[in-house]
Amino acid sequence: MGSHLCEKLLDEGHEVICLDNFLSGRKDNIRHLLSNPKFELIRHDVQQPIHLHVEQIYHLACPASPIFYQFSAIDTMKTSVYGTINLLELARNCKATFLLASTSEIYGDPLVHPQVETYWGNVNTIGIRSCYDEGKRAAEAILLDYHRTYGVDVKLARIFNSYGPRMFQDDGRVVSNFVVQALQNENITIYGDGSQTRSFCYCKDTIDGLYALMNSPYLGPFNIGMPIEATVRQLAESVVRLVGETKSQIIYHPLPSDDPTRRQPDISRARALLNWSPKVSLETGLTNTIEYFRTKLATPDAENSPEKQELIRQQTRVREQQERERKLQLKREEELVKAFLEAEAAKGNQ
Repeated sequence: MGSHLCEKLLDEGHEVICLDNFLSGRKDNIRHLLSNPKFELIRHDVQQPIHLHVEQIYHLACPASPIFYQFSAIDTMKTSVYGTINLLELARNCKATFLLASTSEIYGDPLVHPQVETYWGNVNTIGIRSCYDEGKRAAEAILLDYHRTYGVDVKLARIFNSYGPRMFQDDGRVVSNFVVQALQNENITIYGDGSQTRSFCYCKDTIDGLYALMNSPYLGPFNIGMPIEATVRQLAESVVRLVGETKSQIIYHPLPSDDPTRRQPDISRARALLNWSPKVSLETGLTNTIEYFRTKLATPDAENSPEKQELIRQQTRVREQQERERKLQLKREEELVKAFLEAEAAKGNQ
């Protein structure tokens, strides 16, 4: 997402300073911008303060893929908390406008559908996804407190399932997973029965929404996403059809812990106040994404280490097993509590 935002800002005539620690980002995504005299790249982790002179700050820093933020759970939380504080301090000192790219994950597994910005969510605060979900909720709280306390000009966007070219091929998100598997004639893996829904918004539309919010008089929050729901199974079938000649079959695996069952934004606020809504259809966006990965997979990738990816996947499997064991322990504890209460009640009746 960051590389697409940099392109948008440069196209609009801005000078751009890009900060990245490249935990989940890729140098190749911004390589074509390095010769632009209005673009500057600084390798930096926002968990550490930085001193610059800027007018606007887009805070997109944070792994957004479950396998990445479970692999680096503590760093994910630190990025959302320390990183947000450090960049808000920068905004405060520079009197810059600050936009936080939050997430639909703050809604958890929602009981309200579609999700509106006034919904507070249905979340697991101690699950294996909580480093990301709760980190973003904390970042939102910090954002508003800097606005109330110091008068920092802030904007709050909640992004829903953005996808498109330059996604990392092994980042574990459903669009990149399905496209890469289909192109490599591997079985397409659906977790659960495929009935869970997502709302897929093409990267260009997402960036246009963030830009519209930054340059508006409104604080937010604003849902930035596609208001059309699709099941994961429908997505897999669309990928197979658009890839064309593939030997991939759709297979099913158990659903990961805390995976939301439904996800669809209500974007009425963005439509009315920002004059923004997505323009790119899922079919067009998937076609563009497939062509990107078709080219990417045909060339060697020096930034994609199979050893690192296996380490990340192994850590994800370990955390899933830990979560299953924790839930079994909780169940045993609940049975002990129930037995205790029944015994106590029996004594009271004697």
